[in-house]
Amino acid sequence: MQDWLEITLRTLSSVVILFGMTKLLGKRQISQLSLFEYITGITMGNIASYVSLDLDNDWYLGIVALSVWVIVSVGFEFATMKSKKLRNFIDGQGTVLIKKGKLLERNLTKERMTLDELLEQLRKKDVYQVADVEFAIMEQSGEINVLLKKEQQPLTAEMLGIQVPEQAEAKTIIMDGKVLVQALREAGLDENWLNKKLREQQVKVKDIFLGQVDDQGGLMLQTGNKIIEPTKPKNPKTQLLQIMKQFEAQLQLQDQLFLDEKDRSDYQSAINKLQALINKK
Repeated sequence: MQDWLEITLRTLSSVVILFGMTKLLGKRQISQLSLFEYITGITMGNIASYVSLDLDNDWYLGIVALSVWVIVSVGFEFATMKSKKLRNFIDGQGTVLIKKGKLLERNLTKERMTLDELLEQLRKKDVYQVADVEFAIMEQSGEINVLLKKEQQPLTAEMLGIQVPEQAEAKTIIMDGKVLVQALREAGLDENWLNKKLREQQVKVKDIFLGQVDDQGGLMLQTGNKIIEPTKPKNPKTQLLQIMKQFEAQLQLQDQLFLDEKDRSDYQSAINKLQALINKK
């Protein structure tokens, strides 16, 4: 067999075998790597190149080496799942870099991280002052996670005691000019509904790059050069209910922000009246 043909066949075989073994190793091997996974990835790549190009030795020896590395790696993963001490030894532990707004200089030195590097990582998390950080830790993967102090965290509906309706994920029902029938059915819709919507917008399926439907039945379409936003409900009663619910949310927000008891009482009274009207609808 000619060398170029043998190298081609070896390379194709290496790709297939390496792909299968990587699938066996799992998703962690292609995400943030631990130290051992990093070593495994580099070694397997070197062995795969050996299988492709080293014509002086039998190709199956490289497959044996790859198999041994996969077995060892999977074995270590199962062992670390069972033993915390072994997990700490192999994967390492997180290192606290900031606590209660104070830099821990010793831990920065331990991780050989400069202040410039730390500040850069904080900026990636939209944090620009160390004093705003309650807790920052460098994970085993090298990523830095940050918890802001309470007063620096953005307000949420839960903090304000406001109940918001649940929202389901948008379903992608058209992609690259093809209808995804299964996704359409999961959204509780059918092709007749879709065809009607497309006729209203005067657009064909083949021209649609992406189509998504939200939990309210609104259809968003994107063609090559424009976006067709979901149409607003035309039913006046539905629109009125939406406005009233928005107004109720504003009243609840004002009720939380005002400290004066009389104002709070007035807002609560208005909320009760508005809720009664909404329930009647």
